[in-house]
Amino acid sequence: MRDLAQLPKAHVHLHFTGAMRPQTMFELARISNVRLPAHLLENDPLTVPADARGWFRFQRSYDAARALVRSEEVMRRIIREAAEDDAREGSVRLEIQVDPTSYAPWVGGLTPALEIIVDEAREASRVTGVEVAVIVAASRMRHPLDARTLARLAGQYAGDQPGDVVAFGLSNDETAGITADFSTAFRIARRAGLVGVPHGGELLGPEHVREVIAHLKPARIGHGVRSAEDPDLLSRLIDAGIALEVCPTSNVSLGVYQSLNDVPLRRLTDAGATVALGADDPLLFRSRLLDQYEHARAVGYSDEEIAELARSSIRASLASNVSKNRWFKEIDSWLTTP
Repeated sequence: MRDLAQLPKAHVHLHFTGAMRPQTMFELARISNVRLPAHLLENDPLTVPADARGWFRFQRSYDAARALVRSEEVMRRIIREAAEDDAREGSVRLEIQVDPTSYAPWVGGLTPALEIIVDEAREASRVTGVEVAVIVAASRMRHPLDARTLARLAGQYAGDQPGDVVAFGLSNDETAGITADFSTAFRIARRAGLVGVPHGGELLGPEHVREVIAHLKPARIGHGVRSAEDPDLLSRLIDAGIALEVCPTSNVSLGVYQSLNDVPLRRLTDAGATVALGADDPLLFRSRLLDQYEHARAVGYSDEEIAELARSSIRASLASNVSKNRWFKEIDSWLTTP
């Protein structure tokens, strides 16, 4: 079988703190003399039920790791190591998602926090060869006015070069907040040249995806996997060219599906959806991007179909057409190599 780590692919669903290496988390906890929750010290993936109690446990775990990120040096390290890890797995494009609000108190404010991330993304691109771009994401758990502030800030760093901010997202608990209340923030982002990449359709079903489409006008939907339950909705997504960032391991860890075999990846791709596989939060789920492609192979995807998944991830990315065409040729080369 062909080496999946040599297959060029884009990684468009990776959260900043969730990208931290476990060994980096252990080291930071030791240096800071912080006692981590016991389950974070184990090598098993976090597994919780898909309800409020499960999300609370997930969020508490994420917050425990995020509390270790208290300096510019650590922020830069996370970006650099994420790019290095992706490079080893064949990623040619990484679009890393971050809410700078969480790190602002330790580096002098929102603007310095985003400056650090953008600057290190540029440097990581240069050193690793992976095109690293930034997605600024607001949180559903905060007031929509906070989202507007972030959208305006993100717009100041919008661009199409490595390190630039390329999109605006909305993450965290899908059951929290009112989707329509965040529409103004997404309008601000669009006026600045940023596309919308909000989360939706993982914890909640097809109706939530419809709300996201109606109010936030996304170019991609983070997860969106529950669209498979509604053929009419799925057709609408396909016709509109809205890509889905599907993270199989995350879906299982968060209790949306019982097993990887239950994730409707085949249903989505057979219908013609643009699917970009993603790792989401490998720190907690202990599963990286390459694992998602290996899962596709395990459930019966041929090398030709896996190559199409890689092409789909690149189409869904916000890279330039020049870069995309180069990577498409590299995928063809991978496929024609015995």
